[in-house]
Amino acid sequence: MKVKTLKQIELVTDVRCDVCGCSTVMAEGYSPQFGVLQAAWGYGSPHDGEQYEVELCESCFFEDLAQLCRNRQLHFMFSDDRDWNIPDFGLVKPGSGERRDDAALVPFTGHLLSVFIT
Repeated sequence: MKVKTLKQIELVTDVRCDVCGCSTVMAEGYSPQFGVLQAAWGYGSPHDGEQYEVELCESCFFEDLAQLCRNRQLHFMFSDDRDWNIPDFGLVKPGSGERRDDAALVPFTGHLLSVFIT
């Protein structure tokens, strides 16, 4: 015999960007679309035990990614390593959606909240 009951659950309907505060819901009825920058520092780090998590809207994510890419370029500027210019910096899996040229790497606007893991 099956015993049934109704349970109330919490459902995330939106995620607000931790940088600009905007909604990450792109269209009504769809789940939030956001990126997460996270770090958990371990033994040996001056930040041992600290954990960070920053949820970013698409715009802030790509602004911050552009700044990280720029930092990489500056780091290797005078290096003999010529592999510093990576067109799809950080991309793990190409998407199937239409990619806009203007959204690839936008100029940095000055509000970078990032944890650098070396």
